[in-house]
Amino acid sequence: MAVPWLRILDTLIGVTDLARSRRMRSMASENETLQQADPGRALGGLETRLAGVVVAALKEAFDRDTRRLELEREQLEAERNRAERALQLELLRQAGDREIGRLRLLAGVAVASWLGTLFFATRLTGGSVGARVALGAGWLLLLAAIGASFSAQSTIAYAMERERDPRAASVAGTLTLWLIIVALAVIGIAVLV
Repeated sequence: MAVPWLRILDTLIGVTDLARSRRMRSMASENETLQQADPGRALGGLETRLAGVVVAALKEAFDRDTRRLELEREQLEAERNRAERALQLELLRQAGDREIGRLRLLAGVAVASWLGTLFFATRLTGGSVGARVALGAGWLLLLAAIGASFSAQSTIAYAMERERDPRAASVAGTLTLWLIIVALAVIGIAVLV
């Protein structure tokens, strides 16, 4: 046997409507008696309740707008911080690229200088021992400059991966320049001797 759910629900809704209508009638009769007893007071109570509702609604709207504005400010601040961080990383990347380019140029100069001194090697091999020692020392200094350049390039690449300033890591880059200068000076002395 099936349960007549629709009839049960219809009966419950009917009972609820009956209770609601009696309650509304009792409230209406109370309002009429209040208005008959003191018409200004009943109207003032209604106005007071309406004013309270309006104030609560306005307060809720202002609170919602305040929260929305705070959220927008936080989002703008986060976006600004993100843009500043991106700019900082881009500047570090550009500085690292410039430094690596400079070190590659120095390595190229060291290699070209070493190859250029090979032309003097034939002239100096028949020369004095001091000239040959100076040429050998110059070659060692040029090879050390090439090694220092490669070392500095790897140090800068490592610093860029760690998001640090790559210019601070180029001690070997400064050493490369001075090794080239000293090597060329020593080879120049060997040629003149």
